[in-house]
Amino acid sequence: MYMDCHLMVTNPMDYVDEFVKAGASGFTFHVEVAKDNWQELIHKIKAGGMRAGVALRPGTPVEEVFPLVESQEPVDMVLVMTVEPGFGGQSFMPETMPKVNALRRKFPLLDIEVDGGLAPATIKQAAEAGANCIVAGSAVFGAKDPAEVIATLRQGVDAAQTSSIFFK
Repeated sequence: MYMDCHLMVTNPMDYVDEFVKAGASGFTFHVEVAKDNWQELIHKIKAGGMRAGVALRPGTPVEEVFPLVESQEPVDMVLVMTVEPGFGGQSFMPETMPKVNALRRKFPLLDIEVDGGLAPATIKQAAEAGANCIVAGSAVFGAKDPAEVIATLRQGVDAAQTSSIFFK
């Protein structure tokens, strides 16, 4: 099983070794707290056998992650937060979709994840913007039939990607 760990901490470097020991598959940190040591952090994550991801808060300009994707040792994934981080059950922020779109246009092969307020009603918009990885906590775990919601989300992503210029 792939275990993607998204850390909202002030010093992610302090946690890498513990997540390697725990068997994490991916380690995602916030660009806002790693401005001074992101190259060293990415190297440490990858040296531990994990995929490196960087998260972007709604108010942070998308251009701040470009150097992390373009570096010699780049991140494997960019996570665009579609809510303010901190707690579940928030409403999807459609105004974050231009960031997803800009990332997809600039980096066509990059994994782009969205997290926050993703549900059957919002999945199409995220996938059409270029997201190919979806985090859907409350929509799945708050549902009477989580398997049905997951199937609906997958169908929504598949349909949007089939019609999207980004995935042809």
